[in-house]
Amino acid sequence: MSDKQLQHRIALSLIKGIGPKLARNLIAYLGSESALFEEKIPTLAKVPGIGPALNQLLLNIDRKELLKRADQELLFIEKHRLTALFFSDGQYPGRLSFCEDAPLMLYLHGQQCHTAQRMIGIVGTRTPSDEGIDYCEKLVSDLAVRHPGTVVVSGLAYGVDICAHKAALKNGLPTIGVLAHGLDRIYPSMHRNTAKEMMENGALMTEFISETVPDKFNFVQRNRIIAGLSDALIVIQSARKGGALITAELARDYNRDVLAFPGRPGDTYSAGCNYLIKSNIAALIESVEDLEYALGWDTNKRKATPVQGNLFATIETKDQQLIMESLIEEQEMNLNLLSLKCAMPISKLSATLLDLEFKGLVKSKPGGIYRVVMT
Repeated sequence: MSDKQLQHRIALSLIKGIGPKLARNLIAYLGSESALFEEKIPTLAKVPGIGPALNQLLLNIDRKELLKRADQELLFIEKHRLTALFFSDGQYPGRLSFCEDAPLMLYLHGQQCHTAQRMIGIVGTRTPSDEGIDYCEKLVSDLAVRHPGTVVVSGLAYGVDICAHKAALKNGLPTIGVLAHGLDRIYPSMHRNTAKEMMENGALMTEFISETVPDKFNFVQRNRIIAGLSDALIVIQSARKGGALITAELARDYNRDVLAFPGRPGDTYSAGCNYLIKSNIAALIESVEDLEYALGWDTNKRKATPVQGNLFATIETKDQQLIMESLIEEQEMNLNLLSLKCAMPISKLSATLLDLEFKGLVKSKPGGIYRVVMT
């Protein structure tokens, strides 16, 4: 990718109101993202998703100013050796790419561990009790023993977030901190040393360009990245309102598994977790075994019996064939991981799995787990 192309991609991401779905339509209509900045722009009203107001905005954007700001960001990226990923890049996080509101651009400082096989989000209150800290540390420690290489995702904030990051580093797990500002700063500043360690075994990630300050709304916005990156989101202590519950609801909307540690009735920082559990947004978790059950991470899988060839006689489409081959290879998978392996949107995958269930080739298990019916 040339610097000019990256400059145009950054500039496109700076236009308010343009998300991945609309960007795809724009690029398909214009031929490339560069056409928006290098050629005379025709009316865009025919582009799906663009109404009169947005059409007028795009026709009147200050292209020169956008390109100037994007060029500044290019220099910042080169100086600090950052990784810049456009939503259509092969290295863009596959889990996130299936989310309709995923960022157009992501900026990384550190290792590219966002394509790992297993990624778990951990969030919670900024003022956890000793008990909450113990939950977090034990969970991450057990994850490291039973599932080495699992990536821990959180937001580098006070409380549960920083506890999760530190526990991951202590136990040799890669960890990603999703920031609510640009990579020219660390907030809170007291987490700077931990952030430096994370770049050696993990990464800092953000959708925000440099000089972006950590405004309140940015924290809400970054929560969708934490949710979208994770195979499952775990909430460890939370009040009835707050960022952890927002992230949990986003994860639910993205069809991710959500789990929460229960707490005593009446405790302020148990109220949020108890609410998630009793409203069926989250499953109850007490140990790593509960997470393994929810995600189908069976640590003692039996050897799969080969599937008889005549089973495939009833397969009618390439999508069905791909799903069957993936499930045979892995023995069983949860919906999100299967979606990633097959590079298939959840909606299409679910419909195809239902067809395979009707054929008696696939069986669903609790927690959104699917396996081939062995014979």
